Amino acid sequence: MKISVFGLGYVGCVSAACLAGQGHRVVGVDVNPVKIDLITQGNAPVVEERIGELTAEVVASGALRATTDVAEAVADSEISLVCVGTPSAPNGSLSTVYLERVAEEIGEALAKKSERHTVVFRSTMLPGTCLDLLVPILEKASGRTAGVDFGVAVNPEFLREGTSVRDFFDPPKTVIGEIDEASGDAVAALYEGLPGPVFRVPIPVAEMTKYADNSFHGLKIGFANELGSICRALGLDSHQVIDVFLADTKLNISPAYLKPGFAFGGSCLPKDLRGLVYAAHRADVSVPILSHVLASNDEHLQRAFDLVARTGKRKVGLFGLSFKPGTDDLRESPLVELAEKLLGKGYDLKIYDANVSLSRLMGANREYIEGRLPHLGQLLAGTVEEVVNHADVLLVGTKDPDVLAALPHGREIVDLVRLPDAAERRLEEGYAGLAW
Repeated sequence: MKISVFGLGYVGCVSAACLAGQGHRVVGVDVNPVKIDLITQGNAPVVEERIGELTAEVVASGALRATTDVAEAVADSEISLVCVGTPSAPNGSLSTVYLERVAEEIGEALAKKSERHTVVFRSTMLPGTCLDLLVPILEKASGRTAGVDFGVAVNPEFLREGTSVRDFFDPPKTVIGEIDEASGDAVAALYEGLPGPVFRVPIPVAEMTKYADNSFHGLKIGFANELGSICRALGLDSHQVIDVFLADTKLNISPAYLKPGFAFGGSCLPKDLRGLVYAAHRADVSVPILSHVLASNDEHLQRAFDLVARTGKRKVGLFGLSFKPGTDDLRESPLVELAEKLLGKGYDLKIYDANVSLSRLMGANREYIEGRLPHLGQLLAGTVEEVVNHADVLLVGTKDPDVLAALPHGREIVDLVRLPDAAERRLEEGYAGLAW
């Protein structure tokens, strides 16, 4: 393919050289003449493993060249990759000035082309930036319609500094946000033959994936460092602890717990988090991440309450009460906390949980619920239908098949578990998903 790459910084120069190395014909575009001269002479503008040799090779073969002429680059290519910077201000806001400028320049060049051209944004940008800001700029400058007269896609990069060339040819995944199928096809052709799964998704989803990845990477590093600091203060070898932690690929290093849902609870997680933070404080170790995990959990529970409050309805039905499906363990169940909050605010509440019977509760479990919901016997319903008939708003905290089968359509529903038909229900008035 004939490709133009806009922005010859870290991502741009690596993308350009690697694509040229795959046999594509690439022209790099940048406003900085120094970068143009470097590439023209076969030198990479960045220092990176393998990039110097690869750049020299593809420039010598004629597969890669560079220019400052936007119109010429667009005219001589069928797809443009935009890799310009999106620096952040001290308050975290994103600067899109370079993206806007390049979008306008590409749009003006598109106005002079008769063949279909696809504009692909690889720059990191917040969801909504492409469709709400950049596409209108492209359309205005070109006088044409995106998805009809020209293609648009978002293709975030997952390159690590130091191993970017290796990462390009062996990616963990390829993400393509497409405005239409033809745009996605053009991007997919760039990476044909490379390993890893390919995700073709709506454009805002593609924009968000880079933020999801990097936020989690930062969280992992912060978690490991805080845990290491506690271990050091307690005289333990943190690397031995982490080696044991990493060996668990069933729960720890796995997809487990990484699906948006309701707040966590139970007899272990809250207690152990509190215990670890207490130990850290006693040892004079500041652990802001670990200290705020329970606070974050409380905020998520509050979101569920707020969704009920926004309905304006006072008669509420709650499906599920135990902290985990299939058990009757109510200790530190977030559903119990939610029920307690609703009762405290005067809501008329009915609860159904097939596994919870007041007569069978015993020991610490019974003591806990008697302290939180002393009138539980009056709140519990014997059937799903009793709750449905009572309530004006239904809170779904379980995937019990009997509950799922009885959930009506066209009613106020607050979904805490992502119902199997959530995608369809989202189109209905009255449905609200907690985190989707």
